[in-house]
Amino acid sequence: MLKNSTGPVFIIIAALLWAFDGLIRQHLYSLPPITIIFFEHLIGLIILSPFVFKYVRETRLEKREWWLLVLVAILSGLFGTLWFTTALGKVHFISISVVFLLQKLQPIFAITTARIFLKEKLDARYIKWAVLALLSAYFVTFPNGVVNLQTGEGTIIAALYALGAAFAWGSSTTFSKMLLGRVRAEVSTFYRFLFTTIIALPVLLLFGKSTTGSLALPNISQFGFLILIAVSTGMVALLIYYKGLAKTPVHISTILELTFPFVAIFLDYIVNNTVLSPLQWISALVLVFSIYQIARLRENSLEPRT
Repeated sequence: MLKNSTGPVFIIIAALLWAFDGLIRQHLYSLPPITIIFFEHLIGLIILSPFVFKYVRETRLEKREWWLLVLVAILSGLFGTLWFTTALGKVHFISISVVFLLQKLQPIFAITTARIFLKEKLDARYIKWAVLALLSAYFVTFPNGVVNLQTGEGTIIAALYALGAAFAWGSSTTFSKMLLGRVRAEVSTFYRFLFTTIIALPVLLLFGKSTTGSLALPNISQFGFLILIAVSTGMVALLIYYKGLAKTPVHISTILELTFPFVAIFLDYIVNNTVLSPLQWISALVLVFSIYQIARLRENSLEPRT
């Protein structure tokens, strides 16, 4: 039984780590997003390489697998983070709540691409708990259930960036699942960081300029936070996530990742003394219960039939 539940457990642990990511990145807001992306992947690659070199050397990849690695690096490592950060940077044009609402569409893209590429079947019981998890996550994020759809000059642009991020992260979950059926999680993580670093470098040289026109580079303090990201919410969290994803269908893993809104609300209360509304508390409990039921569904589906 423990073996059958390790996949969902790993995914929830990764989601918990990602919930702390914003607290660390707030010290890096003065840097262009592409600078953060490049250096966090470069540092993660340097730290990871000695531990996975043996597996990388022993792994022979086919052409299809190389393309999947590049695709995941482009979608998840580069575009997903860039587009979401850009959407948040346009909050004077569009409400932040709209950005997060559109990002909640990520499971839709993951489930759709899993149906198309992986031929995963959707159990009626899963659909019931998945809908409940999505609804409760919505009310955890928006206490009164109201999203301010204010219009403005850049509203459409910001909304499209957020929607693009949801598509990039959701679809890359499916492509990662296709890859993990053939390649070890350690090898996938290594190449994900390697290709993202390589792809981000020319983008950094083109768009990673400061206001003075020179290349924006991290200072000593910012390098420390980038290293902290690499060994916690970055490379380590991704490796844990891949290990969980390898044992969990995409349509279940993408809902388990909704652990993040609950943890983010809890951290906001601890760090910023933000008081939760009664509806948020109820929604958070429903979200956790839905995630528990999805994990049970996964475990029961793996039990041998007698």
